[in-house]
Amino acid sequence: MEGLSSKDFYGYNPASFQPHPSRRSICLSRVINLDSTGKDRTRLTKAIVLAIRELAKQSEPTAAARDLAAFISLALSVIADGIDASVAAWEKRDYWVKADKFRMEWMWAGVTASKMKSAVLADDWGAVAMLLPQIAGKLGKVQVSDNHRLGKPWVGAYQNLNKSEH
Repeated sequence: MEGLSSKDFYGYNPASFQPHPSRRSICLSRVINLDSTGKDRTRLTKAIVLAIRELAKQSEPTAAARDLAAFISLALSVIADGIDASVAAWEKRDYWVKADKFRMEWMWAGVTASKMKSAVLADDWGAVAMLLPQIAGKLGKVQVSDNHRLGKPWVGAYQNLNKSEH
């Protein structure tokens, strides 16, 4: 056993690996994307529910309230932008009905995001107050535990909303 490492003993030593001479292709492993649009959508919907809860606690339009409303608008637009990526796999397999149903289920997100954006930028808090129950109704099944680790992703969102306008 002298001169052999434990990797040689178990039959695997990457330094001594030589591919078969007749094989000219390169074997690559699968790339697994851990942050899929589905996971992003789940994370964003939970954050929107938290933002709606926090916004409901606000008694007057403050900087924090602007951040919360702007975050809801930005998060809904990210969700709306990710819908096509989510249904792409279904369309590859010819699951057209399932893909169309999913698109119709989330069609409201883009429309509501633009309404919320224009209401926040115009300081129309009446319109924001009318949109919040609609959003909460669509996300009624989303549950957020008390021990969530989402933090406060809405901090500074109003500034980002203003940047996206220009």
